[in-house]
Parts: sequence; structure tokens; C-alpha cells
Amino acid sequence: MDWLINLFTNTESVAHIAMLYAIVIAVGVLLGKVKFGGIALGVTFVLFAGIVAGHVGLTAPTNILTFIQDFGLILFVFMIGLQVGPGFFESFRKGGVTLNALSTATILLNVAVMFGCYFLFFDTSDPVNLPMMVGTMYGAVTNTPGLGAANEALGSVFTGATKPQIASGYACAYPLGVLGIIGATIALKYICRIRLEKEERRLNDEAAENAHIKPHMMHLKVTNSYLAGRTLKQIHDFLNRDFVCSRILHEGHVSIPNRDTIFELGDQVFIVCAKADAEAIIAFIGPETEVAWEKQDQPLVSKRILITQPSINGKTLGQMHFSSVHGVNVTRVTRQGMDLFASLDLSLQVGDRVMVVGPEDAVNHVAKVLGNSIKRLDAPNIATIFLGIIMGIVFGSLPIAIPGMPVPLKLGIAGGPLIIAILIGRYGYKVHLVTYTTTSANMMLREIGLVLFLASVGIKAGAGFWDTVVQGDGLKYVYTGVLITVIPILITGTIARMKYKFNYFTIMGMIAGTYTDPPALAYANQVCSKEAPAVGYSTVYPLSMFLRILTAQLIILFCCGG
Repeated sequence: MDWLINLFTNTESVAHIAMLYAIVIAVGVLLGKVKFGGIALGVTFVLFAGIVAGHVGLTAPTNILTFIQDFGLILFVFMIGLQVGPGFFESFRKGGVTLNALSTATILLNVAVMFGCYFLFFDTSDPVNLPMMVGTMYGAVTNTPGLGAANEALGSVFTGATKPQIASGYACAYPLGVLGIIGATIALKYICRIRLEKEERRLNDEAAENAHIKPHMMHLKVTNSYLAGRTLKQIHDFLNRDFVCSRILHEGHVSIPNRDTIFELGDQVFIVCAKADAEAIIAFIGPETEVAWEKQDQPLVSKRILITQPSINGKTLGQMHFSSVHGVNVTRVTRQGMDLFASLDLSLQVGDRVMVVGPEDAVNHVAKVLGNSIKRLDAPNIATIFLGIIMGIVFGSLPIAIPGMPVPLKLGIAGGPLIIAILIGRYGYKVHLVTYTTTSANMMLREIGLVLFLASVGIKAGAGFWDTVVQGDGLKYVYTGVLITVIPILITGTIARMKYKFNYFTIMGMIAGTYTDPPALAYANQVCSKEAPAVGYSTVYPLSMFLRILTAQLIILFCCGG
């Protein structure tokens, strides 16, 4: 039995350290699936499992815990950056600007309420209290990357044993933070006198008005005598509408049109356009008709082809010359679940799915050119990931001297990799970096990084957690956390509704994205049959995640460095 006792007591043993992390992570993940009042805390329960392990004396050398904690954080934030990068800058378009402004205001209000609680309820002469309030705030807003960024920045301000274990404040505030976000959105419904049925009808009306973003396909017969003898390019330029003509039937012969194809009266064409443009195109070309394309002399096929060939990454549709070289047309491109118009200047990326129309042999040839091999996408691009991490660490280590600060400002191992990952995810194709990672691979790497980070933080904080909660200010962290959670939601949520007239379900998604809280999004999806909560969530999530991580470091370096 000595070998078994040694396995659990020899903290220097690699077997002990591996066993410790395995136990903490397994127990935390399993308990995180248990629902309390219909809500599960998820993978964050690993933090609580780590705290218990640390409290009962199951620990590991501090330098090992710190390394695993920091490496897990780097992996976690980098994979988040790769995920949100492609949509980060696009999220500021149209109504997204207002939603992101409201989200930013909410984040600033979280900080303001935190400072208000700090000055009202805590001893400001104690240098530990402000960092502990930062940990409490990130528990209240359920943002683990922010906790990691703050924890890392503390290493520049505090040394050794004097470094506050802010995970204790985080753990105190987190459970009611999850409940508080959902509770505040429900309270908002009553404050603004919102009826869910009416909001659903509004979404249906808005969907009808937003026809300019919906692709529309139709068969038309050319009846406008003005078009006779004119090329497809001339018609396209004159009409000044964005559309694709994927096939044409002329005197019983089917062909793939290109810019020089001449239209004649009686021709029948297949058009793909925005739904909002359909009426104008019908009025200009001719009425809708029915065509049995498969019964013509040259039957054409439509096929979605997956781009997996790295050499295609970054090339535009115009550079591929699909029509002139391959004899096919590309009508639309699907990227991350969104249909994009196949404009000539659209850059293709690995992972895109393109709709190709043409003769079967030509379409099959194009499939070989583009790759169309799912197996190639099964594995993540490890080289790109670790090259990005190298650049992120270097970028995060750059010192920025600011007058009045005791130490130079650095984005650190949280902010640096996050920014580089966002840039690589958005612009990597321009330097021929293949950034595509399957959703499952991204989630796996991200979750591994997260549980390693949470387990490390919990084990390190466990030794003093009981004293902090029971004998210290644990109760204060709980009720100040509730204030930090609820007050900003009620303020910005009311403004979003009363001033900007946003749909309630969009506001729910915006709040969940601002707090980067999946349980709140899950609740919003339960009460709404449309995708409005998910749209609101994804619109503000990238900027919110970035600001949460950045503000954590700024608060620590500016306010705790003195």
C-alpha cells in the first residue's frame, strides 16, 4: 500500500501531478453538468474542484502549477481569438455598432460598480482588497479569461507570497453571477413591459424587411427587347444589381454563361440574387418561368465543393477564372454558416463551401482543384496555431512605458495571443496561413486549455480559500458580485429597449455576449424560436471578450501598482 500512499503524497512525482489534474478535471466536469434550478455551472466547476483539492492538501510544486496555468491560459485565449477573428471587424457593421457600443458601456459600468463597492464596503488602505474585488468582478460577469489576465498582471505588481489569490473572490461571485444575468434579463422584461409574443411578431416583420441579405433563385424568360444582342456584362452593368446567371437555355441548348454571353429574346436563364433585388431584375429581364434543366441536351449539375487545398487560400474568385478556364459558374460561397454572394473580388479561404454549377465532368474537375477532402480538415493546423502563439507571446511581452505607472504596460500572455489570434483568424489568408480549424478541434483545444487553467488556479487558491470565505470577506464578495452583475444590465438593457428600440431577444443575446455567458444564451434560445439571441450574442462577443481581458490588466497595472 505504500506505493498508493506515495502516489497521493509525493508532490514532486510526475505521476502525482498528473493524477491530481486528472481527478480535479474529471470531478469538476462531471459535477458541472449537474443542474441547480435548471442551470448548470459547466466546466467552471473545475475551479471549485481544484479549490477543494487544495484545501485538503492535494497540491503540486508552485512552479509546475504556474506553468500549467499559464500554458492553459495561452491555449484557451488563442483558440478563442481564432474563432472570433473572422467576424471581429464585421461585427461593427450596421446595427452592430450600436450593440457593441451598448456592450462596451455595460463593461465600463461593471468596472464602475466594482469601484463603487470597493470604496463603500472595503478598507481601501489594504492593498489586497482591490485585486480581490477585480477577481470578484470577473466572477460576477462569468468571464474566466479576464480572471486569467488579471491573475497574470498581478505577477508584475505583487511578488511571491504577497500575491492575492483573487480566484477566491471569483469563486464566491460566480454562481450568483450566472443566476444574476438570467434574473436581470427577466426583470428587464417586466421593467420595459415586454410581451414575448409581440417580440416574436416583430422578428418576423424585420425578417421580411431584411430581404436584401437573403439569396433568391429564379428562372426567367428574356422578354425585354432591349436585351437582345447584349452581353451579360452589359446587362449587369446597366441594371446595377448584384446577381449571378449560372446557366442559360438558348434554342434548346444549355450552356454556362460568362461575361461575353449574348442574350436573345426567348432565352431562359437561372438567376441567383438578393431577394430584395428580385422584383427589379424580373421587371428588367422578363417573367418567371419553369425550366426542366435535366431534360435538356446538356444537363448541368449543382454541387457544393469544400475548399481544402491550401494553395487556394487567399485567392479571389476572379483569379480562379472558373467560367473561362473551367466552364463552370460559382453562384455563392458559404462561410461559417453564412451565404456570401460570389463576387469576383471575394477571397476564398480553406473551409469555405462553394456552390458550383456546370457540366458534371467540369464540376468534378473543379472539385479536384479545390480539394473537396473532408479528411484534410479533420486535424487542426498545428503549425499555424503554435506560430501564432509565438508571435502572441512576443507581442504581449512588448513593454509600453506610461508615465506614472510603476511598471511598463504589457498585454501579457493573455492579451498578446488574443490580439494576434484575432488578426490571424481575419487576415491570415493574405500571407497564405491556413487558419481553418474544425469547430470540434477548436472546442477541444480551448476546453483543454481552460480546464488546465481552472484546475491550477483552484489548487493554488484552495489552501486559503476557507479562511477567505468564512473568516474573511467572503459574504461581501457574494453580495457585491450580485450588484456588479445586475446594475449594468438593468441600465444598458433599458436604454437598448427604450431609446434604440432593440428587440428583447436581441437584447438578451447582447447581454449574454457581453458577459460571455453561454448559460444565459441557452436560456434566451429556449424562450425564442428565432436566431435573434444568437445574432446578438455573436455580434458583441468578440469585442466584449477582448475588452474583458484588456480591462483586467489595465485595472491591475494602473490601480494596484502603486
